[in-house]
Amino acid sequence: MVLLEYMARMDGQNPEKALEYVEPDFRFLIALPGGQVSGQSKEDFARYITGRAAVERVHNVLRSAVDGNVEMVYGVVTESGRPTGAFHSAAVVSANGRMLRYQSFFTTSFELLDWPAAPGSEG
Repeated sequence: MVLLEYMARMDGQNPEKALEYVEPDFRFLIALPGGQVSGQSKEDFARYITGRAAVERVHNVLRSAVDGNVEMVYGVVTESGRPTGAFHSAAVVSANGRMLRYQSFFTTSFELLDWPAAPGSEG
């Protein structure tokens, strides 16, 4: 899945490598608790990536699905190993295997699926 590869790059040491997975006319919307970020190009997305705070962030995908050229994932974001919220993301993938459109919703107040307890935190 292109979306899984993109997220792995975003979580890696060089998040700008995620740009390899987007088309030049990439359109996106990322809805966060403090507002939303959107753009109409790969350059807009590059600005978003470089403006993100550097943290030890991981998108832990719990479910994924593909329907034609649409890919969807749901999961929990952790920062430094601690859960910070849940996300639901979808992308339209081009014939070139890159994202044409991307929409992601992140919330700190609701989880669709329960996240496993952290190791060592069991009762």
